[in-house]
Amino acid sequence: MFKKIALTTTLVLSIINPVTAIELSHILESKHREESSVRDVYRNPQATLEFFRLKEDMTVVEIWPGGKGWYTEILAPFLKDKGLLYAAHFNEDSSSEFFRNARKSFAEKLVASPELYSKVQLTSFNPPNYIDIAPENSADLVVTFRNVHNWYMRGGGDERVLSAFKAFYKTLKPGGMLGVVEHRLADSRDLSEQETSGYMRQDYVMNIAKQAGFSFLESSDINSNPKDTSDHPKGVWTLPPSLRLGEESKAHYLAIGESDRMTLLFQKPSK
Repeated sequence: MFKKIALTTTLVLSIINPVTAIELSHILESKHREESSVRDVYRNPQATLEFFRLKEDMTVVEIWPGGKGWYTEILAPFLKDKGLLYAAHFNEDSSSEFFRNARKSFAEKLVASPELYSKVQLTSFNPPNYIDIAPENSADLVVTFRNVHNWYMRGGGDERVLSAFKAFYKTLKPGGMLGVVEHRLADSRDLSEQETSGYMRQDYVMNIAKQAGFSFLESSDINSNPKDTSDHPKGVWTLPPSLRLGEESKAHYLAIGESDRMTLLFQKPSK
């Protein structure tokens, strides 16, 4: 249904931006990522960020980096000298203890390693109430990794997701880009399965982005996993790293690996 961009697209982008490719490779191999790098095989960070056309002098907003800041570990040192990173995290007064603790852990991580994170600007995001993630028309790139299902499932459905995408649109400069990675519900599955599964249909996400004003640029198979059927007993959390079924069929789910994911690039029109 949608245009698929092969991995060769990323290779072309690497050639066009050799400095980006080299610097990202260096950061990915750095000591501060020793624990995080285990998941590189599933998250494909270098190929993903190159596909999102990341450059070292950009102003970037990372949405909901979590307690550990997996992508922050890459983005912050990459942007530290010439660019700027906003980390749009959970709000401090969230009703969710998990959210409050995750933000606290993230903030402590920033303070503990100023050589990496001293320039990161910490803001709050929780649509539709907390949407001022960075100054209006200031960002070159907004990135969100496996978050759309959270906004959809936590109440508000379409309206909450749309308010998130509108916030991204407001923050981006004209011509700025939005990069989205999300667990992908097979096109054949009913949209109602988005309510509990942790998966989202790609056509749904693309339609929400369009409603928010974005133009679709490209999709990529960088983070696809054809072994994932998106119909598991405990939703996406059946698969690693969560493995919600415990030892039950563990070998089977480990063999599948992490979820099949859409990787989409949108743009705010220049005019």
